[in-house]
Amino acid sequence: MEKENSNEELSKSAKRVQKAINRLGLNLEVVELPGSTRTARDAAQEIGCSVAQIAKSLVFKTSQTGKPVLVIASGSNQVNLKKMAGFLGEELVKADAEFVRMYTGFAIGGVPPVGHLKPITTFIDRDLMDFDEIWAAAGTPHAVFKLTGKDIVRATAGQIISVL
Repeated sequence: MEKENSNEELSKSAKRVQKAINRLGLNLEVVELPGSTRTARDAAQEIGCSVAQIAKSLVFKTSQTGKPVLVIASGSNQVNLKKMAGFLGEELVKADAEFVRMYTGFAIGGVPPVGHLKPITTFIDRDLMDFDEIWAAAGTPHAVFKLTGKDIVRATAGQIISVL
C-alpha cells in the first residue's frame, strides 16, 4: 500500500475524519490511496489485506421511527436484517444516499465509523474483533485508516454483536 498524501494534503472529508480521530485521543492516521476503496473488495485489494479485515460502515434506517442505525460489519459478512430487527424492535431498511449524508455528512462509499454530523446508534460485527488490524473508510472512496477492534469500540461506543 502506497500513501498518496500526507495529512496536511488530505481532502476536506478525510481531514474531517482525521480530526474526529484526534479528538477521540486515538493515534491513528488517515491515508488517501490512488485506487478506489469504495467497496470492501476494492479496499482490500488496494490495501493488501483480506476482505474480512475491512470494516464497512453501513447506514440503515428503522422502518417505523426513521432513525439511523450504523452497522460496522466485516467486509466478508452480509448483515442479517431480521436479526438486527430483533435487537432494535423494528425492521431496518437500507438508507438512501440523501439520508446517509444527512446523518453522517459523508457520501456512500466513504462513510467512516466516526466523525458523523449526528449521533447514530452503532453496532459492531463481532468478527472484526478476530483481527489485530482492520481498515475503515475515512470520508472518501480513496481514504482509509488502520485500527483495531478495541479502537473501533472506543471510537464509536458501539455494541458488539454477530451480524450474521
